[in-house]
Amino acid sequence: MSDENKLVAEVRDQFGKGAARKIRAAGKIPAVIYGHGTEPQHVTLPGHEVSLILRKANAVLDLDIAGKSQLALVKDVQKDPVRQVIEHVDLIVVKKGEKVQVDVPVHVEGESFAGTIVALDAATITIEAEATHIPENVVVNVEGLEEGTHITAGQIELPKGSTLVSDPETLVVAISAPAKTDLPEDGEGEAEAAEEAAAEGDAE
Repeated sequence: MSDENKLVAEVRDQFGKGAARKIRAAGKIPAVIYGHGTEPQHVTLPGHEVSLILRKANAVLDLDIAGKSQLALVKDVQKDPVRQVIEHVDLIVVKKGEKVQVDVPVHVEGESFAGTIVALDAATITIEAEATHIPENVVVNVEGLEEGTHITAGQIELPKGSTLVSDPETLVVAISAPAKTDLPEDGEGEAEAAEEAAAEGDAE
């Protein structure tokens, strides 16, 4: 784990929307830490640093809480739907060596065979990995793959130490050809239009 994930968390004893607004106004983010049978801990985290860390999925924070070190996995991030400002973070207590189940983004690289389309059917897959070694993503290489190729979760090469939790048969990537539209040949459409116009005239 990188040093950039080390943060000082301040214990907070004021709750409610008013208190949360004051915390955010000071450039900080309210958070709660729970798990491993411990009582939920309400803390305040430095806003800018957390925003940078949360750009990556499944971030694990190394928190300094009143001088004690605590590892915590980001479980949920609540944002303002309009301003996209982080309003609250839920964290789960984890320990070094502990295995956790997480949804990891699928990253597609390469270009499939000319004229084909790559469809990402599953944007994430669920894996089990050590809490301090969660991969940022899993990679699917589609270089040169032809129409009709399907890649399932079970076919994806996982980073060392990770195991698949998702159904191995889950479709992740499909290669297809664009749907063809039948265009009328030159003059064909005009002839049909003329026939329809003549038929309408006879009906009148």
